[in-house]
Amino acid sequence: MARLEVPRPATFVSLTGFMGVGKSRIGRELARALMLHFIDLDRYIERRTGLSIPDIFRHLGEEAFRRMEKEAVRELVAKDFLVLSLGGGTFVDPENRALLLQRGPVVALWASPETILERATRKPGERPLLQVENPLERIRTLLEARRPIYQEAHVHVSTDGRKVEEVVEEVVEKLWRYAEAKRP
Repeated sequence: MARLEVPRPATFVSLTGFMGVGKSRIGRELARALMLHFIDLDRYIERRTGLSIPDIFRHLGEEAFRRMEKEAVRELVAKDFLVLSLGGGTFVDPENRALLLQRGPVVALWASPETILERATRKPGERPLLQVENPLERIRTLLEARRPIYQEAHVHVSTDGRKVEEVVEEVVEKLWRYAEAKRP
């Protein structure tokens, strides 16, 4: 049977950015638009371990979670026809970042700290890093620390006050530009 060639700018895309910027929602729709599979890294780890991310943090600790995350990234970058939505801290790890940038393209999604707080607190208790007295200040501090790292992504798109379809359309346009720039 002949292989069907679908025109797309990439067959593997990873989405990075801070929690609450819309990686899972945008990723799911981006995968649909590009006719690729979608994997949310946190859900992938939860299915493999049988534990929720908050439970992994609570019972095994962040270090154990980061080890699981690193193992999952190594496994998934070997796949094709995939949109991979990363956890907010996945790209911060230098080893993960190098693998993902090499595999490319990496799309960074951005939102304001206020938008992030509003989105991230819709499901209370699900964001271990925000279980602090002043979550907005925590977001600002972490976002500022991670900004130079997220800046290393190949493509950048803001999700602030925008419809999912609009963001996906911009991501696809920028992925085509990225693909054209990479062509010899």
